[in-house]
Amino acid sequence: VWLHPSVSSTSLPSPCTQVTANMKVPGMLLLLLGLAAYASADCNILQRLKVKMQWAKAYGFGAERAKFGNSLWTSIFNYAPDARDLFDSVKSKEMQSPQFKAHVARVIGGLDRVISMLDNEEALNADLEHLKSQHDPRELDALNFVVFGKALFATVGGKFGVCFDLPAWESCYKVIARGITGDDMFN
Repeated sequence: VWLHPSVSSTSLPSPCTQVTANMKVPGMLLLLLGLAAYASADCNILQRLKVKMQWAKAYGFGAERAKFGNSLWTSIFNYAPDARDLFDSVKSKEMQSPQFKAHVARVIGGLDRVISMLDNEEALNADLEHLKSQHDPRELDALNFVVFGKALFATVGGKFGVCFDLPAWESCYKVIARGITGDDMFN
């Protein structure tokens, strides 16, 4: 990166919140030990909070949500063009149709709901059980949830660039996908 001679690279703000070199060594050591302990858990509380924070920023408000949903479903259909056939009843071949827009809003609304409950496991598990009861009759292949996850990571990640916490998203998405599908592939 080229910088004007009058600008020091150390004076530039980081695009991500991170530990700075000004922290004392004992404080950093404690932080690292704490993070190592949390990292060993599956979708630990720090990851859950990070996913909630990044989701809230990526999902946005009002018209931003429709744009986000359109981007997500465009990504899904780019990863798996045949997935459109699963959504024929909501006119998936016409992404701007009111039926498909309504479907996108329902799916993203459900995702918003479960992400908002990541730090309340009792409520999260109850909602995931409800979503599972809605998805089971459709007999969807769990691989469809892998595609959805990839598209979700790409769409949210596109909003954050290098600040996107992919390991947190992968870990917490497994909890969501396992709850909806009951499939061991998400363990």
